[in-house]
Amino acid sequence: MKDGEFWQDHEQASKLSQELAELKETREKWEEIGLAVEIIKTDVAGEEAGADDVKNKKLAKEFGELEKVVAQEEKKTFFAFPYAKNNAILSIYSGAGGTEAQDWAQMLLRMYQRYGERAGFKVKILHTHVGQEAGIKNATLEFCGAYAYGHLKNESGVHRLVRLSPFNANNLRHTSFALVEVMPEMEDAGMRQIKPEELRVDLFRSSGPGGQNVNKVETAVRLTHLPTGIAVAAQSERSQSSNREQAMKILVSKLYQLEEQKKAKEIAGLRAGIAIGEGTAEWGSQIRNYVLHPYKLVKDLRTGVESKEPDEVLDGKLEEFVEAQIANLH
Repeated sequence: MKDGEFWQDHEQASKLSQELAELKETREKWEEIGLAVEIIKTDVAGEEAGADDVKNKKLAKEFGELEKVVAQEEKKTFFAFPYAKNNAILSIYSGAGGTEAQDWAQMLLRMYQRYGERAGFKVKILHTHVGQEAGIKNATLEFCGAYAYGHLKNESGVHRLVRLSPFNANNLRHTSFALVEVMPEMEDAGMRQIKPEELRVDLFRSSGPGGQNVNKVETAVRLTHLPTGIAVAAQSERSQSSNREQAMKILVSKLYQLEEQKKAKEIAGLRAGIAIGEGTAEWGSQIRNYVLHPYKLVKDLRTGVESKEPDEVLDGKLEEFVEAQIANLH
């Protein structure tokens, strides 16, 4: 980095600088852990001569907190798959069922926003397609932070809700489905792989709150990749150019996911042609059930992890489910 030629390739220099910063941060964290271990060892040795309940409780608390820090750092060793360190783009699509499913999709939107805040990620809504009566037809979120994709990758799949319908006069039990799709946010370099003639660009007005500029000016952007038919949209920014940039990020991530799915199908000897997006969910293959009636239970069908506090889970308390799935795949 001290070599002047290093900075001539600005893009590569920026990438390596970021990698160095991450390595330094990891080293400093383990040095802090090592120092904390030595301090606790010294304190424990000092307590052997004369036990004190108050001091012992304090040491036990410090040890418990240190265990959590170590576990958090060790968890990063599970993120050996490509792009695990990247930001994440999470999309939610309501399933069949009209208003019920759209309301469920909005509940999931709030759940993931709250989880992102709890986990320390910066969460931003890039696009929402609001339902006519209630809820959303689809939405796209961006999670910014180290290992955002690593944490959220395994949330992809169908999520099933069972509850008493708030939209039915007879208050009947109803089952709703929604599809969650998680992709890594790709490097800007990947955008150059898409040729201009392969894109159709549509401009429209943003929906929902946001002031006169958002609602009266066509700042929202929809990009359609003509060779694959994949369409994406972004509307969170006030300028058309910024929304186009956001939409390109989503499109590049979807194209990456498409290639990965094609490879997986080819390896399995299956047909490679697939589609991505709204309406492609296999509703019989849900990954997690959320039951609010006749009993309260959230159960992940892959790991078996359960919670009898669905209200807490829907408020973003997803850590147990996310971490179990990370460990389960290794």
